[in-house]
Amino acid sequence: MVTTQDTRDDVRAGIVAAATQLLREKGANAVTTRAVAQAAGVQAPTIYRLFGDKDGLIDAVAEHVMASYVSGKSVAADVETGEPVAGLRSGWRAHVEFGLTNPELYALIAARGSGAPSPATVAGLDVLRRRVRRLAAAGLLRVDEQRALLMIHSAGNGTILTLLGMPADQRDLGLGEAMLDAVLTSILTTTPATPDTTANAVAVTFATVLPDLPGLTAAERALMAEWLHRSLTHRAP
Repeated sequence: MVTTQDTRDDVRAGIVAAATQLLREKGANAVTTRAVAQAAGVQAPTIYRLFGDKDGLIDAVAEHVMASYVSGKSVAADVETGEPVAGLRSGWRAHVEFGLTNPELYALIAARGSGAPSPATVAGLDVLRRRVRRLAAAGLLRVDEQRALLMIHSAGNGTILTLLGMPADQRDLGLGEAMLDAVLTSILTTTPATPDTTANAVAVTFATVLPDLPGLTAAERALMAEWLHRSLTHRAP
């Protein structure tokens, strides 16, 4: 028995498929509400009813493309096991590869009208945050987790946009690894131990486990977190 929900889902899937095809064949600028509606054989109000606005449609297209890309990969995106730095490198390489494989999607996400990040971006940041948390828990960070997260995220997006701005046959494919190495040199305790770098590593690690420490009141946790943040801010390069 076909239900109203089944019909709604089919129409939604058809619209996403049409928008994805326009994106691949004609580029990000071709993905307009009118063009997508025409390609999907629906009225424009249907798109607004199902997706809210154009940003909602873009988010759905991004989710569809990323899901299709990941399903075609044999490497599992497991961020909870293995050596933390190797895991971060693996995630970085996958991110850069995806960006270079889907340039129009990157352009489409960048063209979203709202200031809020897309759900695809939020999901990617969540995975990166978990990778950074593993670095911190292992005592490998010498900056706080948020600084490390933003440095890696910014460097990754900057690398992709720089490479996409170059002719494909002129791209420096070693740029991604060079940029990651530069960031890791800035955030990891890979230099010979000194009192400052040792103290930083201890403070970052302690800040990571602070929420799970037993026997502390909320006020004590807040006070200790404030002290750790002040210590890291004053020590940060």
